Amino acid sequence: METSKSNARISSSVDAITALPPAAEVELTTIREETQQPIPDKLDDPYLVAFSPNDASNPKNWHSRRKWAVTDVLSATGFNRIMVSTIMAPALPLIAQEFSMNSTETMMSFSSYVLATALGPLIIGPLSEVYGRSPVLHASNIWFLVFNIACGFANNKHALIAARVLAGLGASSIYALRGGVLGDMFTAKQRGKAIGVYQLFPLLGSAVGPIIGGFMAGRTTWRWMFWSTSAFQAVMVLVSFTVYRETYAPLILKRRAERLRKTTGDDRYYTALERMQEKKSVRQVITRALSRPLRLMIHHPVIQVASLIEAFYYGILYLLLASFADLWTQHYHASTEMSGLHYIAVAGGELAGSQLGGYVLDAFYRRLRARKADSTPDPENRLPLIFPGQLIGFVGLLIYGWTAQYHVHWIAVDVGIFVACFGMQMSGMATHAYIIDAYAEHTSSAQSATQFLESLAAFSFPLFAPVLYRTLGYGWGNTLLVAIGLFPGFPLVYALWKCGLRWRTNSPSTE
Repeated sequence: METSKSNARISSSVDAITALPPAAEVELTTIREETQQPIPDKLDDPYLVAFSPNDASNPKNWHSRRKWAVTDVLSATGFNRIMVSTIMAPALPLIAQEFSMNSTETMMSFSSYVLATALGPLIIGPLSEVYGRSPVLHASNIWFLVFNIACGFANNKHALIAARVLAGLGASSIYALRGGVLGDMFTAKQRGKAIGVYQLFPLLGSAVGPIIGGFMAGRTTWRWMFWSTSAFQAVMVLVSFTVYRETYAPLILKRRAERLRKTTGDDRYYTALERMQEKKSVRQVITRALSRPLRLMIHHPVIQVASLIEAFYYGILYLLLASFADLWTQHYHASTEMSGLHYIAVAGGELAGSQLGGYVLDAFYRRLRARKADSTPDPENRLPLIFPGQLIGFVGLLIYGWTAQYHVHWIAVDVGIFVACFGMQMSGMATHAYIIDAYAEHTSSAQSATQFLESLAAFSFPLFAPVLYRTLGYGWGNTLLVAIGLFPGFPLVYALWKCGLRWRTNSPSTE
């Protein structure tokens, strides 16, 4: 009787705090499986502030329009930041001539932006798990805007490279936030579609950048590459402040508990996260959060192996992006503008791979869920979908390399790079979905940990692209890349598939 009165009093204080009906046990079981942590039951403690099954403030229960609005804002923000990473590619010869840069310095000006995205997420990801996704996104938007403008005003190679590094730090938040935000809003059975929709704009940006850059380099100064993208970023800053909503559930619940304590005058209301951190100082909480990506990289074999797999493909992608324009201008004697148009094949392959990959991920998950009606499929069940993507990507690399080697008609070369990007994107989506599922509690930190090695590969691979193709040619150069990816790559994926569950079980806590 006393419990009923207490629950009634709580309900009248705020409509979101309600007693769970018997059917809520099913929902609690699902939440426990997805977060992989014990969740206290509100029936056991009426002062525990938690989401009820149909709680409208729970991001997983938001209306689909709000979910897709947040996803679209994040995607459009990612589009601009990734476009800036590649927009310089066609103009590199012009920039090198203006600033008297050698080949290494030229590639450094291109890749330094990506190098910064290896370091930024290690700080940004954990901070988003302390202060929420929204303030981190807004702050990084403004930071990126300031230093991207500075790139356009650089008057020497040192200023350009420095501004690119600082702009990259701001841009890197998208890599730390994407998995966390999507994991906040979408359940495992919606994972593929969510990743596929998010990827639409960023993947387009990786190819639209060189196309726009090619025409700007040919018809005006290269500085307009940065000024125009800064204008777009200024618009995105305004849109983010008006459309984006906080998605991090622990922070939403914490704010709710603070309102309850203030309105009722009762300090007994608390959240599960507050109870876990009640004996820790703010400094301890932040220090523990900031060290989490590093601890994941050092102590979690799953993160180590997944990072190696992803890093190789990400490095190849940036190697292709950095060297593709040179193929057309130096070997096919195309203009700078026309060389940029060939990046449409890159965008087409990645977009097709993301959309088909998202559909296949969800369809495969539904099939597994139907077989295991009484349990949730392990995250490792995502990994077999990497194998077909790998094979398709390697075939595409061989087609691209050998058709370019013998100067076959440009259509054949574009078909090869289309197939290569299609396959790599499909395999990459499966890996990203796996990390989100396996580290649902700290997705941003987990993705920041994997992004570190990915960004280092994206930074370093383009640096040896000129030497690779000048020494071996496009045919044998790409064959070498396939050999490196095929023999170590397949065993790594197989090991992760078979041993991932055991590795995660035996790894230290992510707290």
